[in-house]
Amino acid sequence: MTSQPERLEGTVDPKLLEILVCPLTKGPLEFDSNRQELISRSAKLAYPIRDGIPIMLPEEARKIE
Repeated sequence: MTSQPERLEGTVDPKLLEILVCPLTKGPLEFDSNRQELISRSAKLAYPIRDGIPIMLPEEARKIE
């Protein structure tokens, strides 16, 4: 049995967020818990999170202002 800390539904593991970067700019990402997206401000893209899995494909990302 593994003793992993419980993570709230709809959150991203902080360790995962530390290592994930925007595939286009290699810049940092911000987690938007309301929209369940990872935001790349430098690329002006929002990558969706589906079933707890970040979809890090530019063609799947939503353009933001």
